[in-house]
Amino acid sequence: MRMESPLGRVRGLGSARSGARHWWLERLTSVSTLLLFIWFAVSLLRLPGLDHETVTEWLRSPLAAVPMLLLIVSTFWHLKLGLQVVIEDYVHQEGSKLFSVLLLNFLTIAGAALAFFAILKIAFGGDAPNA
Repeated sequence: MRMESPLGRVRGLGSARSGARHWWLERLTSVSTLLLFIWFAVSLLRLPGLDHETVTEWLRSPLAAVPMLLLIVSTFWHLKLGLQVVIEDYVHQEGSKLFSVLLLNFLTIAGAALAFFAILKIAFGGDAPNA
């Protein structure tokens, strides 16, 4: 039994076939974010202290900085995918929907870039000298 209307079948109008990909990406980013957050929590618990010097020294290691960068990418990507679904489901005017998705994309990229820059600055030793 087909769910398309006869006119839709003739015109070839049907599913955009992007919903399954979006659904899988949401699941994959949720799993990767969960695993990376577990790594992050365990790593912080293993540190001798949570003072500024200890954490920045820890982030200077590639074994800490690279997973932290992956955590940033995974978290912001998952955030973007989830909020995009909310916008698509609850914003009904096409102009507002387009504006909202564009704003979401801009803010997601800006937030991820800011976090990325902060980690890279620490990782490459760009702290401001103590006065």
